[in-house]
Amino acid sequence: MSSLEHSADLESFHSWLTAACSKGAVPIITGKNGDMDTIGSAIALSSAHSNLMASGLHLGRTAKRMVETLQAPFRKLSEHQTVWPPTLGGIIIVDSASPGQVGIPLPAGVPVCILDHHSTCDWEIGENDLLLQWDVRATTQIVDSYLSKYSPQSRSLVVRKMLLAGLLTDTGRFRHADKGAFQTAVDLLTGDDLDYAAFVEFVETETTTPSERGSLLRGLERAKSIDSGAWNVVHTYSGTLEGRLASLLIGTGAEIALVSRFRDGETRLTARASRHTTSKGIHLGELMTKVALQIGGEGGGHDGAAGWSGKTDRIAAESSFITQVALIQRNDD
Repeated sequence: MSSLEHSADLESFHSWLTAACSKGAVPIITGKNGDMDTIGSAIALSSAHSNLMASGLHLGRTAKRMVETLQAPFRKLSEHQTVWPPTLGGIIIVDSASPGQVGIPLPAGVPVCILDHHSTCDWEIGENDLLLQWDVRATTQIVDSYLSKYSPQSRSLVVRKMLLAGLLTDTGRFRHADKGAFQTAVDLLTGDDLDYAAFVEFVETETTTPSERGSLLRGLERAKSIDSGAWNVVHTYSGTLEGRLASLLIGTGAEIALVSRFRDGETRLTARASRHTTSKGIHLGELMTKVALQIGGEGGGHDGAAGWSGKTDRIAAESSFITQVALIQRNDD
């Protein structure tokens, strides 16, 4: 998408947002995984108007720590007893490629705007709805583009920290970044009030309990390496911290890491891939979408990080993913 198309998108979004806020409250709903990109996008965007409020089902570990430390406004929702404001002007969904990734039913008849950067989109866009689906590395880039153009006074230190944290985590500390992601980071770091090195250390510092460290170690012990077509997949299962475990496996040199979990009748797959692997043709988000088409459930994500969840047996879900990997040809030089 060209800069002119981005500009037109932002203008359309500003018109939609202005109209929605003039009619009532406009909740900004995050993806149910609660990662830093979706939480950071919602909180940052909510600073643009008093009728906007960031809300969602879940805060991931990093996002929760950021929200608590920076005292950022975020409203937790209930999956079964969501109470909406009496007057809704619209609803904004950030960083969710499908309704299932939100995790709560949306009220009927309310205009919806989707801000997302995933390669797939399962939303049905109505006459009064709006979709901004940009080919960028993080949804926070879309939000910062909007704030920079239409609400620069909103880009406080807290807001810029939220946006930068989302960009850092979704690019794997810029391992999966492109030129646009670096430019957004430069824009967010403009000024002397944000120490990048200290901020990165804060974002990445995460304590674990003895039981969690034990779970990670057991997950590493259970890991198995197999060849799936032209690719190497290292897979294991764990009861917690699946994303961290998958990243540890990538650190051992695995091309693709897959961690599965079964809890409360639901299976979840978490996958990571190295930048070298994605450059050779792997897109984990597309693979997880294909898994969902094959066995049901919800799947999607980015080229280097993606997930799937559903009711299928854990072993069957793993097999489906590994089978899909085998169908991808390697783009070797």
